Amino acid sequence: MQPARTPGPGARPRLIVPVLAFCGAVVAVMQTLVVPLLPHVPDLTGSSPAAAGWLVTITLLTGAVFTPVLGRAGDMYGKRRVLLASLGVLTAGSVMCAVTSDIGWLIGGRALQGSALAVIPLGISIIRDELPAERVLPSIALMSSTLGIGAAIGLPVAALVVENFDWHTMFWASAALGLLDVLLVLWIVPESPLRTEGRFDVPGTLGLAATLVALLLAITQGADWGWTSLPTLALLGAAVVVGVLWGRYELRTGSPMVDLRVSARPAVLLTNVAALLIGFAFYANSLATAQMVQEPTSTGYGLGASIVVSGLCLLPGGLAMVVLSPVSARLSAAYGPRSALALGAAVMTLGYVVRFFTSHALWLIVAGATVVSCGTALAYSALPALVMRAVPVTETGAANGLNTLMRSVGQACCSAVVAAVLAHMTFLAGGRSAPTLHAYLLVFLIAAGAALAALAAALCLPPAGRPGPAGTPGAAGTPGTVAVTQSAPAAREST
Repeated sequence: MQPARTPGPGARPRLIVPVLAFCGAVVAVMQTLVVPLLPHVPDLTGSSPAAAGWLVTITLLTGAVFTPVLGRAGDMYGKRRVLLASLGVLTAGSVMCAVTSDIGWLIGGRALQGSALAVIPLGISIIRDELPAERVLPSIALMSSTLGIGAAIGLPVAALVVENFDWHTMFWASAALGLLDVLLVLWIVPESPLRTEGRFDVPGTLGLAATLVALLLAITQGADWGWTSLPTLALLGAAVVVGVLWGRYELRTGSPMVDLRVSARPAVLLTNVAALLIGFAFYANSLATAQMVQEPTSTGYGLGASIVVSGLCLLPGGLAMVVLSPVSARLSAAYGPRSALALGAAVMTLGYVVRFFTSHALWLIVAGATVVSCGTALAYSALPALVMRAVPVTETGAANGLNTLMRSVGQACCSAVVAAVLAHMTFLAGGRSAPTLHAYLLVFLIAAGAALAALAAALCLPPAGRPGPAGTPGAAGTPGTVAVTQSAPAAREST
């Protein structure tokens, strides 16, 4: 019998989850950090609006590329080590943005910030490896929800900083938070001894990166370039061709970047499809709320609110996500994560029905947005549990990285769809062009459709085993998989 690994003298097991959740929230804040600043960037940097838009686009690209790659690297070389590297890169990117007003350097710094999105799946994997079985589900639920919590809280906080301080201040603040994250991880979080054997798949990494960059560039820039323009069609074609070649290579190599055979299992495939759809529906809530309340009163439906007020409209939803993540964990323990995901998708659909009929009063807009956020919390908290019950314990970093990637792709698709709808359904109001109310209502209907499709995907997931004696879900019953509750210390102790 091999004894369970005991934490070192500096380890503090009770603080592992709060530290990792704080790291996840900081990383999520980076995704919306510059949104309040975007209208002012051309004047502040002497650049064009198109160049300013890259401050958001580049984080999406680097986050999408590096999340599965660093998840795989964490499985092979140590999750804590890769986590620290990601937080160090985030800090360096924040400092780069803080010391310059050149748009090129700002885009470079934002690229570094975006690459740290891998912190969230890495944190989920560390939790699975280090915590006792009874703490795994609620802890990964909180960690997964930080992606929505940080995004909801980051927007109003960033807006307050931009309105009251020099705009570089928010980057200095993010650098300080990144450095604090590094110190806390060094102090609190132990390194997992679990490793995936094999050689790092460099060709597979390059092929995945090329596919994602081509696809996401086409999605995010298609509205500006034209969906039938040569650059957009060329990028989409390149994404298909490179993606097919990459897939054939991954199926033939001995140590693939993404294990496509595991990813093709219904339990994994449907979970990733649901993640994409939930990411789409979640982001529509943020985009539509922030823009709708800022529309001028001359539109007949707009409230003429400031960016700070629009951000504060999302704050109750962010707080609700904090409260509901442990509720989702208890639902997953009692009825299985499939049920929690289905309930979350159903609540999101209900939230958009509420939004469709209550888009005139501020408190009703906030109420509808909060209902959608509640559903998001339930769904986001269930996704990693579904992933981890269906993949080997040595692949949790890569698998959760891929699931987080699917959420990002969903958000990118949502951004493109919302921009297209709001740009094409307009009218003149107060001497300027503005989206019609029906444009926002159509966005709500599309998002409700995405949430409803996520519900269908959840219901099609294969059922898990019966709950174990501790009230936690059993193994998925698939050969070669490990139950989500089998944390590394417990597994080693029972060997």
